[in-house]
This record gives sequence, structure tokens and C-alpha cells, in this order.
Amino acid sequence: MPVANPFTYVRPGQAVSVIAVIGRATLDFLNTVGELTVLLGAVVRAWFGDPQRRSVVSTQLYHIGYLSLPVVLVFGFFLGLVVAVQAFSTLVKFKAEVMCGPMVNYSLLSQLAPTFTALIFAGRVGSNMAAEIGTMQVTEQVDALRVMGTDPIAHLVAPRVLACLLLLPVLTAVAGLTGMISASFLCINVWGVDAGGYWFQSTVFCSWYDVASGLTKTLFFGAIIALVCCRQGLATAGGATGVGQSVTRGVVQASVAVMVANFALTLVSNQLWYLLLAPK
Repeated sequence: MPVANPFTYVRPGQAVSVIAVIGRATLDFLNTVGELTVLLGAVVRAWFGDPQRRSVVSTQLYHIGYLSLPVVLVFGFFLGLVVAVQAFSTLVKFKAEVMCGPMVNYSLLSQLAPTFTALIFAGRVGSNMAAEIGTMQVTEQVDALRVMGTDPIAHLVAPRVLACLLLLPVLTAVAGLTGMISASFLCINVWGVDAGGYWFQSTVFCSWYDVASGLTKTLFFGAIIALVCCRQGLATAGGATGVGQSVTRGVVQASVAVMVANFALTLVSNQLWYLLLAPK
């Protein structure tokens, strides 16, 4: 009696196509990682081998940092309010309203402010970098820089990566501080949480290590966002449609990479705390 094939519901063509999709995605991922590594190496060489023009760096600091302040302030203000509402509505059920301080401030300092500021940063700054460099690529301005003897990586990418590395920690600190102020106002002045207990418990449960780990992560986030979006801009082809596609890919890839990096860096920072600073 012949044995029935339990996989008759799977067509051979479908199986092959699924395997092909997985293989293609794996190769694309490895190719992307390789290109980003090569681009990072070129950026580092440009920092030390090709002096950065002060005017170019100053322009990037202005566009990336100063012009991002309004959206970061508004974002931090409402992020603090949202976290305060969630914390108070949870802790009031256990008569532990005074613990709103450490719950809100720890969440903002260690996770929410760094991660969400990076995502806002990717949407505002990353899209601008991908669109600007992509437009220069399709209009052959990048080739014109090469003809004039100017390295496009040193002129276009290196200043943007440097500005992102310097400014994302500052913007994250601004967003976190704004969120802490707005959350404390809502908890203390509106809901009547004891101010002394609110801030005392915050100092007990929130340490300098939480601040340092949160800001350190933003250095990686800034580099990831700048490298991913600049790479997409340099790879742009196909006119205006290609520019739009590069912007979309750059923002999506940078946002996903930030979330993955946040997961990995959080694991590392927690393990370091348990190994070096946790009470024995």
C-alpha cells in the first residue's frame, strides 16, 4: 500500500519560491552590512585623512541640530505626559502614587527618550539626508564632485555622520529633560503626588548609569541613521521616483536598525551593570 505524502499541499514551485525569497533576503542583508561597513571605514578615513571643511560641518550642525529642536521639545513634552498618565493610572490602583517618579524618569532616561528621539531623528533628519544626497546623485552632482577631485564621502557623508554623532545625544537629553518636567508637573501639580517623595524615590531608583547608558546608545543610533540614509542616497537611481524610494527605504531601514540595536545594547548594558555595579 503506497504511503501518502504528508506534504502534498505544498507545491514544488511554492517551496522553491519561499526558499529563493529567504536566500535573496539573506544575501541582501549581508550585502547591506558589508556596504555599511565599507562606508563607515571610508568615513573614519575621511575624518582623519581629509580635513572637514568648517563651513560644511557648521551647516550640518545647524540643519540637523538647531532646526530639530522644536519637534524634539514638543515630542519630549507630550512623551512625558503620556508616560505620566500610564504610570499614575497603574500605580494608583496599588496606592503607590509616589513611585510615579522613578517609574517615569527611569523609563524616559534609559529607554523611551533615546529610542523615540532616534526614531523622530530618522524621520526628520534621515529622510532629508537621503533625499538631498539622492537628488545630487541622480542629477550627477556627485559625479561632478569626483571630476573636481573632491571625495563625495568626505564632502557629503562624513560631516553628516559627525553631526549626527554629536547632536543626537544632545537632542535626547533635551527630550528627556522636557519629558521629566512635563511628567512631574502633571503628577505633582495636577494629581497631587507628594513632591518630596516623587523626587526622592527618583534619586533612589535612577542612577547615573541609567543616564550614561541611555546617552551612549544614542551614539550608535546616530551613526546608524546617518550611514543607512547616506548609503541609500548614494545608491539612488531612476530620477524623482528613485529619490522617493531611497527616502522610504532609508527611513524604514534606519528605524528598524535602531530598534534592533536598542535591543542588543540594552542587553549589553544590563549585563555590564550586573557584573560591575550591582550589589553583591
